[in-house]
Amino acid sequence: MEDRLLSGTVALVTGAGGGIGAATTRRLAREGAAVSAVARHRDRLDGVVDDVAALGGHAAAVEADLTDPAQAERAVEATLDRFGRVDILVNNAGVMLLGTALHTTVEEWDRMVALNVSALLHVTHAAVPHLIDAAATSPREVADIVNVGSAAGRAARPGSSVYTLTTSGLTGFTEALRRELVEERVRVAVVAPGFEPVRDDDVADAIAYVVTRERRVAVNEILLRAAERIW
Repeated sequence: MEDRLLSGTVALVTGAGGGIGAATTRRLAREGAAVSAVARHRDRLDGVVDDVAALGGHAAAVEADLTDPAQAERAVEATLDRFGRVDILVNNAGVMLLGTALHTTVEEWDRMVALNVSALLHVTHAAVPHLIDAAATSPREVADIVNVGSAAGRAARPGSSVYTLTTSGLTGFTEALRRELVEERVRVAVVAPGFEPVRDDDVADAIAYVVTRERRVAVNEILLRAAERIW
């Protein structure tokens, strides 16, 4: 690829096997980043990596269940082994299981907390030291964490209580982490899409906008809603 805004950088994208994660992997690759595409199922990643190769970019498939802290750490290590650094972390892996407290199982609640919260914490904890190092050594002089949340964190609806819990918590965690890392030149942002018809590529474009700003600018939150929605 010719020089792009993210040339020379490495991005780690979770939940990259499809949807927003796959779109973000392709989008960041078009900007010149090498991308470590992480998901639980390797077969879903192979097509995304092939798409990046067709663009003339570089991507590697990393199979990992990030709800396991050891696997999250290995995913970061695999990225370093392949590309030598991590400049951008996109925490996208997550699941939305809707249902009322009367009819939803505790297992579904636990699954959402494990993937939407614990997995994010595991990979973030493993990646932060390397992001700080990247900010100190990169010509860009900055690194980025982008957490993909949801408009549900702002507008709770019946049947989404625990999903709203996880997305609201993600927003609070993002802001606290931003304050912790601002002096390390690691920007931290949340990109929160609403429901249909916001498209995967719309969210990927928002993520790319956040991470391609010059060091002097930090975009800390983007809320994406369909233009005709009132919630």
